[in-house]
Amino acid sequence: MIAALVLAPILAVVAMAFDPRENIWPHLMATTLPRYLGNTAVIAIGVGGISAVIGAGAAWLVVMHRFVGRRVLEWLLLFPLAIPAYVGAYALSDFLDYSGPVQTALRASFDWASARDYWFPEIRSREAAVVVLSAALYPYTYLITRAALREQSGASYEVARALGAGPVALFWRVGLPLVRPAIAAGAAIAMMESVADYGVVAHFGVQTLTTGIFATWLEGGNAGGAAQLALLILGVVFALFALEKISRRKARYYQSARHSRPVTPVTLRGWTGWLAAGLCALPVMIGFILPVSVMAAHALASPEPWFGRGLGLALWHTLSTGGAAAVLTITMALFMIYGVRISGRWLPKALLPVTTLGYAAPGAVLAVGIMIPLARLDHVIADAIEAISGHDPGLLLTGSAVAIVLAYVVRFFAIAQGAVDGAFARVPPSLPMAARSLGRGAGGVLSALYLPLMRGSIGSALLLVFVDCVKELPATLLLRPFNYETLATRVQEKASLEKLGEASPAALLVSAVGLVAVLVLARANLGKRI
Repeated sequence: MIAALVLAPILAVVAMAFDPRENIWPHLMATTLPRYLGNTAVIAIGVGGISAVIGAGAAWLVVMHRFVGRRVLEWLLLFPLAIPAYVGAYALSDFLDYSGPVQTALRASFDWASARDYWFPEIRSREAAVVVLSAALYPYTYLITRAALREQSGASYEVARALGAGPVALFWRVGLPLVRPAIAAGAAIAMMESVADYGVVAHFGVQTLTTGIFATWLEGGNAGGAAQLALLILGVVFALFALEKISRRKARYYQSARHSRPVTPVTLRGWTGWLAAGLCALPVMIGFILPVSVMAAHALASPEPWFGRGLGLALWHTLSTGGAAAVLTITMALFMIYGVRISGRWLPKALLPVTTLGYAAPGAVLAVGIMIPLARLDHVIADAIEAISGHDPGLLLTGSAVAIVLAYVVRFFAIAQGAVDGAFARVPPSLPMAARSLGRGAGGVLSALYLPLMRGSIGSALLLVFVDCVKELPATLLLRPFNYETLATRVQEKASLEKLGEASPAALLVSAVGLVAVLVLARANLGKRI
C-alpha cells in the first residue's frame, strides 16, 4: 500500500500525458517547448558544473589542508542548505537591482544619472538563476565529497608526494579520481533540484519546464498538457539518475583492511592560507550571508509585518502541514522497513526501492499527479455523502490541506526511508534475537528495543523531513486550497509583488527552521575531526 501511494501520482501523470483531453503537444513543440528545454538544460548543466567545482574544491581544501578559519568554515559551508533558493533569488535581485544599494552607490560615486550612463549585468536572467541555484545547492556536493575524502587512506597521498607529486598533481591524479563517484552523485542531486526549481526561475523570468507546468495548467487550463510537461521533467530527472550510475558503473575503489590511516592535512601559511580561507568563504557569503543580511535589513526597517495576522496563520499552516507530513512519513517508513526486515519475503524487498521514486519527482510533477485524481475522488465522496445524508460536505480532500500533506509524504518518503533503514542497520542482530528468545513479539521488540536505540536517528530524520516540507514551494502553490498560505507561499506571493519588506519575516522564519536542521546535520557529519 505504501509503494502504491508513492507510485500513484507518477502513474497518474503518465496516464494523463498519454491520454489528454486536449493534445497540445504539437503546439508546445512548435512554440514554447524548445525554449523550455533549452533553458532547463542550460540551468541544469551550469548548476551541476558550478556545484561540482565549488563543493569538491571546498571539500578538498578543508580536508587536505589546515588554514586560518578552517574549523569555522567547515561548518559554515553547509549553511546555504538552510536558505531556500528562492529566498536567495529575492535577496540577490534586491541587492543588485537598479534601485538596490550597489547600483545606487555606483551612481552616487561616479555622478551617473541613469542606467544609460553605465553598463551593469542583467540581474533577472538565466545566468543569475544559475548563480543563485549553485550557491544554494553546492553543499550537496561538498558534504558527499568531504565524507569520501575523509574515508580515504592517507597512504595513497603519501606515496604520491614521495614520487614528486605537487599540490596540483596530487589533486588531479590522486584525489579527484578517488572521489569522482561522490562528486558525480552530488552534482546529479544539484542538477535534479535545479530542474525541479520554480521559485528562482519564476522570479528571474526564465521559462523552464517547471514554469511551463504552471502556465499550461493555471493559465491555459489544460491539465493534460501540464501532465505531458511533467512527464518530460520525469524523463529528464530519471536520465540524470541513469547518467550518474553509468558514469561510474565500472569504477571500483578499495581500501586496505590493514594499516589504514587518515589523511594528514598540509598546513597552509601566509597568503596561501588566506587565499584558501577566502575561496571557502565566498560561496558562504553568496549563499547564506547575503540572503540573511538582506532579509534581516528589510525586517528591521519595517517591523509591522511581524505582527500581521497573515504571518501567524501562515506559520500555523506551515507547522501543521509539515509536522503532520513528517510524523506520517516517519511512521510509514518505520512500518515498511521493519516489515521488510522481519518478513524476509521477496515482494516487500522488491517494493522497497520503488518507494524512493517519489524523491526523484519534482513537486510540480507530484502536484499534477495528485490534484486531478484526488479531485475526482473528492467529488465521488461528496456525492456519496450527499446521497446518504442529503447534506453537501464540500470538497473534503482538495478543499483542505490533505493534498499538500500527501504530496509531502510522497516527495520526502525516500529521506525517511534511508534514515530509518540506516538506524535499523546499526542495531546489532543479537539484541533483537535475545529479545525474541525472552518471549517478546515483533511489536514488543520494536517498541522496547529498536525505538529507544534509534530515538536520535528518528528525531533527526523527523526534523529533516519537516524542514524539507517547510521549504517546498511548487507542490504547495499548486495544491493549496483557496486563501491557504504557508510561509513558503507567503514569501513567494509578497516577493512577486516586490513587497520584500512583507516577505522578509516569513523568509527569515523558513531560514531559521532550515538552519536548525543544518546544525543537526553538521553535528552528525562533522562531529569527528581529523
